[in-house]
Amino acid sequence: MLPLKIAVAQAPSIQGDVDANILLHAEFINIARAHDVAYLVFPELSLTGYEPELASALAFAVDDARLQPLVELAVANNMHIVVGAPIATDAKPSIGAFTISPRGSIETYAKMHLHPGEDRYFSAGRTHQVITVGDTKIANAICADTNHRSHAEGCAESGATIYIAGVLITARGYADDTQQLQAHARNLNMLVAMANHSQPTGGWKPIGKSVIWAPSGLIAAANETSSALLIAEKRSTGWSGSAIEI
Repeated sequence: MLPLKIAVAQAPSIQGDVDANILLHAEFINIARAHDVAYLVFPELSLTGYEPELASALAFAVDDARLQPLVELAVANNMHIVVGAPIATDAKPSIGAFTISPRGSIETYAKMHLHPGEDRYFSAGRTHQVITVGDTKIANAICADTNHRSHAEGCAESGATIYIAGVLITARGYADDTQQLQAHARNLNMLVAMANHSQPTGGWKPIGKSVIWAPSGLIAAANETSSALLIAEKRSTGWSGSAIEI
């Protein structure tokens, strides 16, 4: 059995262009497969861009036909793929993570903690999500979730030893946000990773600099503007990391 490899994609998103963004996702997925990645996470709202005013019109259902190319890639590559998109609800959409399994099934997670102003366009989720891969439990998070220690603690209490967030983080928030993420890794004995956007989206300028921490410290990092894939590999001796520019 191969060592477990998880990855985060520091990727750009094109405003509102789902088809183009799926093609961009496919590039990262194919590279991840070449490195035997089992679980790949993209940034917050990666399929649409961070575009709150477009969210209702672009929102996805679990059985949305637009997801089919990604379902086929997940099955063909034996990979869990976590993509960001608004989740359609009876009211305002949720900021969602769609986890596509190697069997082609899809589970959704709705962001539980909204940034100020996001409640104008989005509704908040109420439950954590933990996905089991082999004998490892992986918790999904989205951006502001990670600012709340209780969120990471709830995931750890559910048995998760890996905590991964798709985010949109700018230069202004980066120091505080990453300090909290690193604290989750150290204090909760978890592998913690975040996938940030690499180019402007929704009027925001993300800082990139996606990162992966093991409980012992930093193991992989990207720069501010490059598209990149960060990989963490779990062996009997612990976690190691690498970064690939794309």
